[in-house]
Amino acid sequence: MTVELRDVTLRDGLQLVGKAPSTARKVEIARELLALGVPSLEIGSMARGDLVPTLADTLHIVDALTPEELARCWVWVATPGHVRRARERGVVNFQYCLSVSDAHNRANLGRSTEQSLDTVADGVAAANGGRVQLTLATSFTCPFEGPVDPGEVVRIANDPRTAGTEDVVVCDTLGQARPGEVASLVARVRDETPPRRIGFHGHDTWGQGVANAVAAVGAGAAFVDGTLGGLGGCPFAPGASGNTASEDLAFGLRPEFATPDAFRALVRLGEDLTAELGENNSSRAAQGARSRAAAFGWVL
Repeated sequence: MTVELRDVTLRDGLQLVGKAPSTARKVEIARELLALGVPSLEIGSMARGDLVPTLADTLHIVDALTPEELARCWVWVATPGHVRRARERGVVNFQYCLSVSDAHNRANLGRSTEQSLDTVADGVAAANGGRVQLTLATSFTCPFEGPVDPGEVVRIANDPRTAGTEDVVVCDTLGQARPGEVASLVARVRDETPPRRIGFHGHDTWGQGVANAVAAVGAGAAFVDGTLGGLGGCPFAPGASGNTASEDLAFGLRPEFATPDAFRALVRLGEDLTAELGENNSSRAAQGARSRAAAFGWVL
């Protein structure tokens, strides 16, 4: 089972924290993660700074990174204008996000899902040769509408307006999905929609984060998202807690970079960051790494 881990601490992980690291510290975290071998990162969002103030410095982070570093970094976007502004600053990887449920799309983006779909082609064109992922929030449940019909996810992924997107990411925005549901939906996207890499973005609200990621990979997902210490949540999704911890995913799924030394460094980085922010570290693997089972090569 081969899988990539994308660390999304610097976007999704910082959306709900009480205070944000400085721009310089964010750049430092990005470089530490890249140096550990984490293949890709999410480094920020083009959402309005007054709505998500902890991410208002995204373009300053972009300016500080080299083209080689930016080649491994993703930025959240939701409009062609977002794409154009980010592309002008050197961003080459874009997560074009919309919600499967109309109510969440209106709460998050101020428009209907269909209106968002109408903009995707212009967003792909604005990327000007960059890579665009189709990121589908509330693929399983919606905080306003309840369970989401899997057929709607398949319909959107098949919509001709999404042509040109290279990947499709199904998101358990509230962390309410179960492994069987995740495996079923990923398999349907794999079998019933155009060939693209599939990603899974999960939250650990109900304790199923790692199990859901394993199920997604078993059904064909090529990458999964996580955050240091399980930081995160969505300001427009009541009831959503933190993401699945990158440390837990690294330990459980063993992506290529996750040697014991890299895992230990990841644990320390997560502990340092959550302490700096005064936030809870919910990683179970980080707790395990602090055990006294010295004969086990993954402990600190």
